[in-house]
Amino acid sequence: MNILLDMNLTPLWIPLLESKGYKTKHWKDIGSISAPDTEIMEWARKNDYLVFTHDLDFGALLFATQVKAPSVLQLRCEDVRPKSVGDVVLHILSKAEKEIEQGALIIVDLRRSRIRLLPLKSRVR
Repeated sequence: MNILLDMNLTPLWIPLLESKGYKTKHWKDIGSISAPDTEIMEWARKNDYLVFTHDLDFGALLFATQVKAPSVLQLRCEDVRPKSVGDVVLHILSKAEKEIEQGALIIVDLRRSRIRLLPLKSRVR
């Protein structure tokens, strides 16, 4: 699996993710640090990377565009350092491998994780 770290996550994630066999790049090494989220999403889709972010806009983009890729893993906690949530992220990456390959939005916080397959649909309640 290939993982693209968004600008709002530290490059300190790279050694942890690569130690588990994930090919990982940080956006600062690919494109402009001020690139819009749409550019990051398009690069990830074309190059078969999951977007790993702390930015809520990616989920909104997935919903608005109804795309099937790229998959997005979104951290929803205050402390997003690998030493704080690394084990949780690694667990969900291994658990959701099939869904990530299909295209998914994965929301991770310390209490629970949620996986929604792409394209995102409105939930009727």
